[in-house]
Amino acid sequence: MKLIRFGEAGKEKPGVIIDDIKYDASAFGEDYTETFFENDGLSRLAEFVKHNKLDKLAEGTRLGSPIARPSKIVCIGLNYADHAKETNAAIPSEPIIFMKSTTSLVGPNDEIMIPKNSVKTDWEVELAVVIGKKASYIEEADATNYIAGYVLHNDVSEREFQLERNGTWDKGKGCDTFAPLGPFLATADEIGDVDNLNLWLTVNGKRMQQGTTSNFIFKVPFLIAYVSQFMTLLPGDVISTGTPAGVGLGFNPPVYLKAGDVVELGIDGLGSSRQAVIAYAKN
Repeated sequence: MKLIRFGEAGKEKPGVIIDDIKYDASAFGEDYTETFFENDGLSRLAEFVKHNKLDKLAEGTRLGSPIARPSKIVCIGLNYADHAKETNAAIPSEPIIFMKSTTSLVGPNDEIMIPKNSVKTDWEVELAVVIGKKASYIEEADATNYIAGYVLHNDVSEREFQLERNGTWDKGKGCDTFAPLGPFLATADEIGDVDNLNLWLTVNGKRMQQGTTSNFIFKVPFLIAYVSQFMTLLPGDVISTGTPAGVGLGFNPPVYLKAGDVVELGIDGLGSSRQAVIAYAKN
């Protein structure tokens, strides 16, 4: 099953994709929240879809993040050896964890806004995992039982804030619009071999990233179990699993996003997204 949320930003309604057609599932009566996932929402939604006639969405309907705001977005740094190498970083001996603010979450085709005083805004195509049930101190062998599904994520990053300002990476990761998610959440059964998915990203039509999850340093079950040793994962939480080589920071000289650029990205089985880049504008 493929889950979408659609409509005006902040007022999204639930929907589904069936045979590549988008449908309104708002009559189901629940958004895709922590409560939805915690209470067997995926199974209940599947039954609802099976027994009800749904209306198609109009072409061009805006898509929001396919999950409502999660309790947290946990990210894994340097999980591809080629990305570590291009940024002159050591291969980590255990996963690097940082957080993105939930206020950075936007729809798959929403604009990326360069933060105020930013000159080093960068891109990162990533596979993200959505947690399906509460996970604390779980074993790697059991980790797949805690997966609700997978989603495409652009882990937008401001490198000066991240690497050149005192403190943690979080400073450069949680700015507004820095987590375009979607276009849809694919339940685990929709994805074949999660360790053999192609990822790609272009800027203004030029291929910047081309990778495969077969090059993970730490695989998905290990990551879920690992993160659960340090924090309780709640239903609907997101773990983003890292990016392959090809980020702007890795070029010599580095290349960063500017207003007017267009970023497009995709992953096998998880669709593609497109974000136009705009300058900072005070809300």
